[in-house]
Amino acid sequence: MTPAPHAVEVKLLDPRFGDEWPLPAYATEASAGMDLRAAIEAPLVLQPGDTALVPSGIALHLGDPQLCAVVLPRSGLGHRHGIVLGNGTGLIDADYQGPLLISVWNRGHETFTIQPGDRIAQVMVLPIVRVTLQVVDTFADSARGTGGFGHTGVR
Repeated sequence: MTPAPHAVEVKLLDPRFGDEWPLPAYATEASAGMDLRAAIEAPLVLQPGDTALVPSGIALHLGDPQLCAVVLPRSGLGHRHGIVLGNGTGLIDADYQGPLLISVWNRGHETFTIQPGDRIAQVMVLPIVRVTLQVVDTFADSARGTGGFGHTGVR
């Protein structure tokens, strides 16, 4: 049995939600994220290299300090069109209540047009683990040690 979902408060900042556009929702039973829409008034043309801050038309308030939300790119937009997030990943703290804005970047080689209501990113709610830092002189040995980028090779 699937556990009851956490309740997250959402403010609708764009009147097109509910009539023209559905609320963000999980597309399938196993979806981890909910798609975010471009709540823009007119098409937005992004030339290669352009960035823009696009409103999502909503504000979230997680309220629970053991939760955060992350805004992530949509895989197909990034792979097929080069449309990714300008800041890589957006982090929404539990106490933030302002509008959810999406930094988009056209890292592709062709012009891309975002239409009002296009699904351009996704939001995922994650648990937070708070830690304390313990200063040490050395670490206990691990299998990886200080092996960094690419230390295990390609094959």
